[in-house]
Amino acid sequence: MTSWVQAALLLLCLLLLCLSAAGNQLQKEALLDFSSITPINNVVQDPRSGRVYLGAVNTIYQLDEALREEARTVTGPKEDARTCTPPVSTPYCQDTKPSPNVNKLLLVHPSNDSLIVCGSRYRGICSLLNLSNVEQQLYYSDSKGERTYVASIEDGVAVVAVMSTYINKDGNTFNVFLVGKGYGSLDSSKLISTRILQDYRDWVVFESIIEASTVQATPFVPKYLHDFRHAFKEEGFVYFLFSRTMGSTDNKNFTFVSRLCEDDPHYYSYTELQLNCGPGNRYNKVQAAYVASPGKELVLFMVASPDDDGADSALCMYPLNTINERLVDIISACYSDSGKIAGIPAVDIPYSYKTDEFCTSHIDVSSLCGADFLPSPLASKPEFAQQAKAVIIRRGLLTAVAIAVENDHTIAFLGNSLGEVYKARRGWNVMCGSGWFLEVCKVMSRESITKVPVQTCHLKTDCQSCVSPWDPYCGWCVLEGRCTRRSDCRRAEEKNGWLWSPKQQCVKIVSFNPPNLSCKKTQQGARCPQFENPDPVLIPVGFKTTIGFEGINLDVYQVLEKKIASLLPSFTVTLYSCSLGREDCSLCKNADPKYRCVWCVKRKSCVYEKLCTNDQGTECPDPHITDIIPRYGPVRGGISVTIKGSNLGIHKEDIKAISVVGVPCIHQENKYAVSTRNMMSVFYYLILQDPIARSVHPANGSKAGGTVITISGFNLDTATREDIAVTVGGVVCFEKAMTAKEAQAFVGDVPCYVNALQDDKLFLDPPSSQPQARSKRHRRRRDTSSDTLDLLIKFGNGEWVVGSVHYESNNEVPLFIIIPAVIIPMLLIILVSVYCYRRKSQQAEREYEKVKHQLENLEESVRDRCKKEFTDLMIEMEDHTNELSEGRIPFLDYKTYTDRVFFLPSKDGANDVMITGKLDIPEARKAIVGQALNQFSNLLNSKTFLINFIKTLEGRPDFNARAKVYFASLLTVALHGKLEYYTDIMRTLLLELMGNYVDSKNPKLMLRRSETVVERMLCNWMSICLYQFLKDSAGEPLYKLFRAIKHQTEKGPVDARVKKAKYTLNDTGLLGDDVEYCVLTLQVLVHGEGPDVTPVKVLNCDTVSQVKEKIIEAVYRNLPYSQRPKVDSVSLEWRPGSTGQILSDLDLTSQKEGRWRRINTLAHYNVRDNATLVLSIVLHTQQNYDQNQDNQEESKNVLLKRNALLEDDKVFHLVRPDELDEMKSKRGSMKDKSMTKAITEIYLTRLLSVKGTLQQFVDDFFRSVLCSGAVVPPAIKYFFDFLDEQALKHDNVDEETVHIWKTNSLPLRFWVNILKNPHFTFDVHVTEVVDASLSVIAQTFMDACTKTEHKLSRDSPSNKLLYAKEISTYKKMVDDYYKGIRQMVSVSDQDMNTHLAEVSRTHTDKLNTQVALHQLYQYASKYYDGIIQSLDEDPAAQSKQLTLRLQRIAAALENKVTDL
Repeated sequence: MTSWVQAALLLLCLLLLCLSAAGNQLQKEALLDFSSITPINNVVQDPRSGRVYLGAVNTIYQLDEALREEARTVTGPKEDARTCTPPVSTPYCQDTKPSPNVNKLLLVHPSNDSLIVCGSRYRGICSLLNLSNVEQQLYYSDSKGERTYVASIEDGVAVVAVMSTYINKDGNTFNVFLVGKGYGSLDSSKLISTRILQDYRDWVVFESIIEASTVQATPFVPKYLHDFRHAFKEEGFVYFLFSRTMGSTDNKNFTFVSRLCEDDPHYYSYTELQLNCGPGNRYNKVQAAYVASPGKELVLFMVASPDDDGADSALCMYPLNTINERLVDIISACYSDSGKIAGIPAVDIPYSYKTDEFCTSHIDVSSLCGADFLPSPLASKPEFAQQAKAVIIRRGLLTAVAIAVENDHTIAFLGNSLGEVYKARRGWNVMCGSGWFLEVCKVMSRESITKVPVQTCHLKTDCQSCVSPWDPYCGWCVLEGRCTRRSDCRRAEEKNGWLWSPKQQCVKIVSFNPPNLSCKKTQQGARCPQFENPDPVLIPVGFKTTIGFEGINLDVYQVLEKKIASLLPSFTVTLYSCSLGREDCSLCKNADPKYRCVWCVKRKSCVYEKLCTNDQGTECPDPHITDIIPRYGPVRGGISVTIKGSNLGIHKEDIKAISVVGVPCIHQENKYAVSTRNMMSVFYYLILQDPIARSVHPANGSKAGGTVITISGFNLDTATREDIAVTVGGVVCFEKAMTAKEAQAFVGDVPCYVNALQDDKLFLDPPSSQPQARSKRHRRRRDTSSDTLDLLIKFGNGEWVVGSVHYESNNEVPLFIIIPAVIIPMLLIILVSVYCYRRKSQQAEREYEKVKHQLENLEESVRDRCKKEFTDLMIEMEDHTNELSEGRIPFLDYKTYTDRVFFLPSKDGANDVMITGKLDIPEARKAIVGQALNQFSNLLNSKTFLINFIKTLEGRPDFNARAKVYFASLLTVALHGKLEYYTDIMRTLLLELMGNYVDSKNPKLMLRRSETVVERMLCNWMSICLYQFLKDSAGEPLYKLFRAIKHQTEKGPVDARVKKAKYTLNDTGLLGDDVEYCVLTLQVLVHGEGPDVTPVKVLNCDTVSQVKEKIIEAVYRNLPYSQRPKVDSVSLEWRPGSTGQILSDLDLTSQKEGRWRRINTLAHYNVRDNATLVLSIVLHTQQNYDQNQDNQEESKNVLLKRNALLEDDKVFHLVRPDELDEMKSKRGSMKDKSMTKAITEIYLTRLLSVKGTLQQFVDDFFRSVLCSGAVVPPAIKYFFDFLDEQALKHDNVDEETVHIWKTNSLPLRFWVNILKNPHFTFDVHVTEVVDASLSVIAQTFMDACTKTEHKLSRDSPSNKLLYAKEISTYKKMVDDYYKGIRQMVSVSDQDMNTHLAEVSRTHTDKLNTQVALHQLYQYASKYYDGIIQSLDEDPAAQSKQLTLRLQRIAAALENKVTDL
C-alpha cells in the first residue's frame, strides 16, 4: 500500500479522534500519542467507552481515551500463500511462507461488544474480538469455505463496511454488516455483500447471505476496477462511495455514489449516480468522504483529486436529498419513460451486455426497494451526473476529511498525504478558497497516532486574543473572565455572557456578585462540601418524603442553596409498599413495625400510616370463613376440622374459643397459620350426621382374615378417611390377612419357600426333587410311584389343601445297553457314507477334468480370437487415429449440441421448433411480439415470479414428466444469457427438493429420475458446463470407442431386418446362427468425380443398402455425417462387363422361401472380389429432371417398386423371424430344451471375443472420465461440494447417500446420456446395432458408480456377467474419483460465476432465445389462471406488481384488448 493511501485511512480516523477530544477539559499539556512497531492501517473508536482500536500490520491494539495501551493481539505473520485456500494445514496449500497480515477492516459491533477484524491473510477471513479485551478472540474459523471470505489479499484493494440489520422472510432480525470491496485477482468478486454475524440454520458467521449475481460475480468486476472509499447508511438506505472506470481503454476514473435499500433482500434497488467535482469534473477520483448535517439537512462532503495526480485536490459538497432525488429520477426513467429524462437517454446498464432489453416496461413503481423485474443494476449516464463546485482547492493530495458543526458554524478538517491537517471554517473575508479559513499542523507518521485538540481556547489569556482568530470553537466567557467553548461557559445563554464576534468586540468585568464560586469551578478542593448519612433510608411508595443529609464545608453555598443538589453523591435507599403480600387486616398488623403499616378502613387495604390519617382501624374486621374441611361430621364429634378464611387473628393466642353447635373444640395451635384473604362471600356450614351401615358383602369370610368387605349405607362420606376405623369382632381391618412371612406351604411333608404374597396369589418355590413322605391320605396305598403330592397351605391355625403336585418319573436305562445301541448304527452309517463319497468324488473328479479341459480349450480359443480380432481392429483403427491427430473429430458446434441434448428426445424430434427455429408469426405482429417477449424475459428474471411459475406448473396433474423435461430445456435456453441467475434458481429449487426427500426419510431417491423441473435443469446445467471438457478431454476416447464398436460390428454379418449382429456386446442383439460369409474388396468409382478408385471392404452377405453405407463411409470419410449423401439419395451400379446392373435391396430377382422374400445381397448378385462398382448421386433438381426425364422415370418406377416390396412384412435378410419364434416357443423333452439352450449359449463366447477386443477403448474412456488427477471441470467440484455441504446439515444423510446423489447428478444424468448417444456430441449416425453395444457399456458404467454389491449367479444377465471381473476395478476408480474431487481446492462462487458468465457471453447469441421465450409463454398461457392466483397470494409478488406485468404481456402476445 502506498504511503498516501495509508495516510488517508489514518487521517480520517485521526480527525474523528480530534472531534471527540473537543469536549474534554483543556489543559496546557503535551499532546497524547501512541507508536506502533508496524505501519497502522485502520483506526476506530468505540463511542460508548471511548476506547481506540488500531489495526496495524500483524497487530491489533486496544488503547484508552488517553492513547495508553490496554491490550494487544498478534495477527501475523502467518504461514500462507497467495493461491492457498484455507485452512493451510491441508496438503493442497504448498509453497507457504510467513506473510504479513495487513489489516483491511476494523468495525465496532456494539450490540454484542465485539470488534470485527479482517486481514489480508487466508483469503480475507475475519474474526470477532472482545471490545473490552482484544486478546480474547470470540470467533474465528478458517474451514467454512469461500462464502466467508470478506476482505482482500491484495495490498492496494480498499475495503469499507457499515453495520446494519437484516430481516428474513420469517420476520427474524439479524445483525449484519454490508461490505464494499474492490477487485483482487485472487479475491472473491463480490463488490457488495451482506455478512451475517451469527450462525443461523444454513448460514455461518461472516457468510454472504444475499446472492446478487450481477454485483457479486460478473466479468465486469475486473473491467471497472472499483475503488471503494466510504460507506454509510441513512433513513433506510445504504450508500457506497467509490470510483471506477467506464471499461474503456484509457482507464480514466469517475466517482460514483451507489444506493440500495437496507431491507432489499436481493440488491434489486442497487443504483449508481455519477458525481462530478469541480469545473469539467477535474477532480474525478474520490479520496475520502464524510457525512454531516451543517444545517437542517445532511450533506456528503468529499475530497477528490485528478486521477491519482497529487498536484492539487478539492473539497466538494453534495446535499443528500439532491442525490436521492436524482436517483429517483434515474429509476423512474427506466421504469416508466424507456430510460429517458426529457427525451434524452439518462439510464446506463453498466453490468449487462444486453442493454437493449432493459427499460422497456412501463410500470408504475410504488416502491423503489422491490423492483426485482430489472435483472441488472442501473446507473446514470455522464450527462446526468450530479454536479458540485470545488469549495476548497489545495495543492497536494487531500486524503481525508471530517466535518464538525460548532455554534451554527461548519468546520472542515482536511488531511493530506504528508500527514498535515487543515482546519477550515466558513468566513466572511476570503483568505483561502471560497470563503474558508485554514490552519495547518503536522500530526502523524505511518507508525504513530496523535490526539490533537480541535481548539486551543485555554491558551488565549485575554478577550482580544480569544476572539480575533474567528475560531467558532472559542469565545470569551465574560463572568468567568476566560476563553472557552460556549458549552464550557456556565452563563453563556445570558445576554453578552459568551462573546464570539467577527467584529472582535470585548467586554471588561469590573465586579460581580456573589463573591464566592463553586469550589469545583475554582478548584478549591480542600473546601468542597461533603455529604453522608441520608435519612430516612426506608421510603414508602406513594408518599413524598424529604431526605436529609449531614455535611461539612457548606458555608460557601449559603446563598446558592438550590444548587447543592447538583453536587450530591449517589446514595442507596429502599422503596417499599405495605399492600404487597398483606391482603387483609391480620397480615397488615403482622407486618414489621419499622414499615409503619396500618389497615385503612376506608381503602380496605394496608398502607403507610401517613397515607391513612383518619381511618386507621384499631381492630380488624370480624373473621370471615371461606371454607370448612370436612363438610360432614358425626353427631358425637371426635374428628379434626380445618377452618379457612381471613382476619382469623394475628397470633395463635388470638384464637380464644372454637365451638360447633355449642360444643367447644380443642384448638391445635401447632397447625395455626396467619390467614390470607379470600374474596368469596359464601356462607359455609358444617352438617352433623352419623354414618348408617345397611349391608355387608360378603356375609362369610375366612377365619384367618384377608377377605375384602364392601359396606353399603348412608352418610358414609362423613368425616375424613383418617377419622374412620372399621373393626370385625373387635379386630381392626387390614389390607391383608397375613404377610408372606406368616404363610406356610408344604408339598407332601416337605416345606416350600414362600416368595411373595399378593391379594389373590401366593408365589412358591417347590422342592427340587420328589419328597419321599406322602400325605396322610396317600400313605395307605401300596403303589405310590405315580401318585401326586398334596400342596398344603397353612395360615395360622388353618390348613387347606389347594391342589396337587406331580413329579415326572425318570426311567433310567442301563448304560451298557445304551452304548452298543447308539455306536454300532453310527459306525455303519459312517462306513456307508465314506464309500459313497469316495465313489462320487472319483466321478466328480473325472467330470471336472473333462470340463476343465473343455474350458481350457474354450478359453484358448477365445483368447486367440480376441488377440486376432484386437490386432485387426488396431490396424483398421490406425487410419482413424491419423484422422484424430489431424483434428478431424466431427464435434458438433455448441448450438447443435445443446439442441440435440435438450430437444432431440422431444416428441417432434429433429422437427422441434427449438431446433428449426421457425415461428409462425405474422409480419405485422413481429415487432410487438418481439417487444413483449423481451418484457417476458425480464419477468423471468424475477426470482419471485419464476419460482411461482415453476411451482404452479408442477402442481398441475396434467403437467407430466415429458412436459417438465421440455419446460426445463426451454428455461435453460431462455436464461442462458444469465447462467449465474439460472444456477441460483436451480440451487434454490434443489434445496427445497432435498428437504422434501430428507423429511420423507427417503433421501437416496433424490435425483434418480427427472420427476421435477429442477432435476432436468440440473441435467442441462451439467451438459452446458461440461461441453468444453468433452471437446478437450473426454471427446476423443469416446469417439474412438464409438468408431471401434462400429468397425467391429461391421466386420461380421448384421441382419438388416432384425437388427442383430454376429459381433456385439449385447446378448439380446446377438445373431444366433452361423452365417457363411466372406470379405470382399470392392473398387468404387464415384460418378462425375474423376477416375480415382476407392477400395472398400464389405461382406458378400451385406444388403445393397449396407454396402452403400460402407461405401459412403469410405469415400466421404473427411466429411461429417450431416454433409454426406444419404443411402436413399445414391444408386449403386455393378459393371461386370460392358453392361452395368443397378443393385437394389429388393427387385424382381429376389429369392422367395415360401411366403418369405430374402433381401438381396452381394452374394445374390454374385459380385466377386475386386469387382468395380459405380456410385451415383440421384439428381432432384428440375433442370436435371428435364434433361434426364426418361432415366428418371425409370428410376422412379424402380424406387416405387422397391418401396412397395420393402413395405411387405414378409421379407428377411439373414434369419427368418418365424424361425426365431419357433426356437423360442419350442416344446419338447427336457433334453431338447437343454440342447436348444446349449446351442444358443455357444454363441455367447462371441460376446467375450468382442469385449476383449474393445477392452482398451472402454478402459481409455472410463479413465478420461473418472481420473481426478487430470483436469476436473469446475462445475463438478462446485456441485459435489454443494452436495457435501448440504449432507452435513441433515442427520439422516450418510456417506452412501451422498455417493448416490453424486452418481445420480453426474454419471446418470450426463455421462450415461452422452455415452448412449454419441450423435449428441459428434456429427455421426448411430445404428441400432451399435446402440445395443453402447447400452451395455453404459450399464456397466452405471453399475460401477453404485455402492450396491451385485451378487452374480448362473442366472444373472449375460451383460452383467460380461464385465463381472472388471466391475470391481471400475468401482474403485469411481470411489477414488469422488475422493479426489473432495480433496481438491474448492471452486469459489466467484470462479464458478465467472465461468458461467463467459459461457453466456460466448454462446447465447447463437441460441434460439426468442423461440424459447415464445414456447415458455405457451405454458404461461395454458396455466394462466393458476399463475395469476399464485402471484396474487404472494405478498412479494404483489409489491412488485408481477400480476400486472404478466397481464400486459398476455395482452400483447395474444393480441387481446384489455382495460389495462
